[in-house]
Amino acid sequence: MTVTPMRLRSAIAETLWECVKAHHLEGACDALGMKPAREGSPEPFNSKRSYVEGRLQGMSLTDLTNLAHRVAAEYDAEHLQPLLDASGTHGVAGELKNLIFAADGPKPEIVFSDALNNDVLVVKNEQFCLVYDRPLGAHGLTWAELTSWWADRAGLTEAPAREISLDLYRRLDRSLGDNHAERRILRTYADRYVRLGDGIPALIPQVYLHYDPYTRAHHAPGTPPLARQRMDFLLLLPQRIRIVVECDGKQHYADENGHADPRRYAEMVAEDRELRLNGYEVYRFGGAELTDTPATGQRLAAFFDRLAERYSA
Repeated sequence: MTVTPMRLRSAIAETLWECVKAHHLEGACDALGMKPAREGSPEPFNSKRSYVEGRLQGMSLTDLTNLAHRVAAEYDAEHLQPLLDASGTHGVAGELKNLIFAADGPKPEIVFSDALNNDVLVVKNEQFCLVYDRPLGAHGLTWAELTSWWADRAGLTEAPAREISLDLYRRLDRSLGDNHAERRILRTYADRYVRLGDGIPALIPQVYLHYDPYTRAHHAPGTPPLARQRMDFLLLLPQRIRIVVECDGKQHYADENGHADPRRYAEMVAEDRELRLNGYEVYRFGGAELTDTPATGQRLAAFFDRLAERYSA
């Protein structure tokens, strides 16, 4: 299927025609960021489809695609999803089931409590990790939602919002140990919450992607252990878009003596390919980019600004 501006305009208009009453349509279009209606355009009460399509005239294919994602996240995506799939702008297949993250102690030990439903249970070291146990909406996971969950978990529901947010930030920060480069990433992103509000996606550190209970020595020949059991950071965006941010220290490309290790580098790029084929987006920073300088903060802030612009986060 070829995705054209005309098809996207029609699908967006059809979605809003079905989901929004005429007297709410102008406000819904405003909330989605559409341009104001042109003078002489049809009124919502005369033709909802024509009204919406009129407000979409002149938008580029990229802007229409971004808008279509917002509409699909807010309303029924039946008419839009085939076009979004064909556009190549799609996320990870399947629903998020388990979000285990921010361990600040020994590695958690995980078992299936119900293998048929992919339900997992942390049976050891649960006190050192966090497990987000609320449903994930089509809009992803925001900092506001994560702090609401934390308030319930930590018994802070009566505390001021700023106190809850700071308490959660300190807990996430602890999971980074003595990794100052990763801490600079978290600190820079936290500044965005202050500047832009808590409706932006949460940056989640130390997220378990795989769980492998065996050491390398206990694996049978020819069956290596699962690679990259944790992601440094994860953003859960609308429409199942998942952004992985990695901070590469020497251990990603050098051996214990500091010498270049082609095997380690090959393993890393193979893992990246696998993640991308599964629908994740991966962005890497070299450790040398994250030294304690003013330029580092500027570099990270610019990166997150461009990331938000690209994905309409």
